[in-house]
Amino acid sequence: MKIAAVGDNCMDVYDNLNQAFLGGNPVNVAVYSVRLGGKASYTGVVGDDKYGKMMIDALNEKNVDTSHLRVLHGGTAITHVEIKDGERILGDYEEGVLAQFKLSDEDIDFLCSHDMVVTGLWGMVENDIYKIKAKGVPVAFDFATKLQDPVIEKAIYDVDYAFFAYDNGDDEFIRDYMKKMHSKGPKLVTVTLGEKGSICYDGNEFITYGIVRCDVKDTMGAGDSYIAGFLRGILLHKDIKECMHMGAENSAVTLQYSGAW
Repeated sequence: MKIAAVGDNCMDVYDNLNQAFLGGNPVNVAVYSVRLGGKASYTGVVGDDKYGKMMIDALNEKNVDTSHLRVLHGGTAITHVEIKDGERILGDYEEGVLAQFKLSDEDIDFLCSHDMVVTGLWGMVENDIYKIKAKGVPVAFDFATKLQDPVIEKAIYDVDYAFFAYDNGDDEFIRDYMKKMHSKGPKLVTVTLGEKGSICYDGNEFITYGIVRCDVKDTMGAGDSYIAGFLRGILLHKDIKECMHMGAENSAVTLQYSGAW
C-alpha cells in the first residue's frame, strides 16, 4: 500500500530559537505513513537554497519517494514560528517557489499509480483533483481550520476523505457543517478537536473518539499524524472507530517531541 502526498512543503523557522523544522501537511503525512509501515511519495517543489536541500535529504532519509520532487531556482517555503508561554505562534509565511507549483500530466499519472492521494488546503492542486478522481484513485484532503475557505468549494466534490480541524468541541454547529460537507460527495468527513478528540460522519451516524494521553512537548504535526494513522486504517480496511484510534495513537507519538518530525 502506497500513499501519494502532493502539494505544499514548508520549513518551520523558529527565529528566537535559531532552529528550523521540516513540515507541510502532505510532507508530514508521507513521513508518518512510512513510520507506520506503509510506503509513500511526495510530489512538490523546493528551492535551490539550503532548506530545499535539507527537505530532499531528510525525506530520502525517511524513505519517502522523492522522484517527483522538483527543484526550482529561488527560496523554499518558510513559516516563521515563535514560542510564547509554551504556545506556538505562527508568524509570516514566505511562499517562495511553491507559488510556481503546477501538476503536469505525468505527475498526475504518477500520483494515480498509488493506492491513495493525499493533499491539503495550501497544496495548490484543488483544480486538478477531478483528474485524479476520474482515474478511480481515492483522494484525502485536509482543509484544516478554514471552514469557509473558497478552496473547499473547488475541491470537496472530488474528495473521498475530508478532514477539518475545529477548536470549539463537538457542538451543533460542527455537526451541521459535517452533514453539509458530506452531502457534497465525501465518503467520510472527519474533524479533529484537539484535546477533545475527534468526530467522524459517514452519512448515517456520527462516530466519536477521544485521545491517547501522553506528555505533550510540541503540537506541531499532531493533526497530520492523525490523518496518516486514520488513512492507514482505511487502507487496511479497518472500521471507522479503529481508524480514529489509529489516528489518535499516531498523533500521540508526534506530540512527545519537538517539530513535526
